[in-house]
Amino acid sequence: MTEALELDVRPILRNGGEPFGAIMGAVNSLRPGQALRLIATFRPEPLFTVMAAKGYDHQATPLEGGDWQVLFTPNVAGVEAGTSSPDNPDTWPDPTRYLDCLDMDPPEPMVQILSALQAMEEGEVLFALLGREPLFLFPELQARGHAWVGEFDAEATSYRLMVRAGTKA
Repeated sequence: MTEALELDVRPILRNGGEPFGAIMGAVNSLRPGQALRLIATFRPEPLFTVMAAKGYDHQATPLEGGDWQVLFTPNVAGVEAGTSSPDNPDTWPDPTRYLDCLDMDPPEPMVQILSALQAMEEGEVLFALLGREPLFLFPELQARGHAWVGEFDAEATSYRLMVRAGTKA
């Protein structure tokens, strides 16, 4: 078994920074089957949902001083990292809808994206540009049968999201 990649984000957090870009960079660098050991100053609950959508289970352990260690391991039925399904985004059609949500405050981006998806046909693709990763949107997309892939831009200043509309309920 491959040794887990360890990422300690406590220095980023203690300096008032946002570690999400570093975490996703680490996740994207994992080899197939490799786990991620994350050390943080708090129990990162929202990250659990994001990582579950990427096909990872978690085991959180409190450390001395109030810090936490979380081991994210690929689950047996793990989906391709960064997507909600094994469907390859490289084969998706070009987006038919574009949303610029950069200046919107939550939950407006989620409302706009879900509303646009309701009007789309199965297989159509939506592209959205957001000011942050939409952590609470992912479970909603999954519950509605949509596939998605997303990442921060190279400067980690905006989050790019592509969603492929699923079957209408």
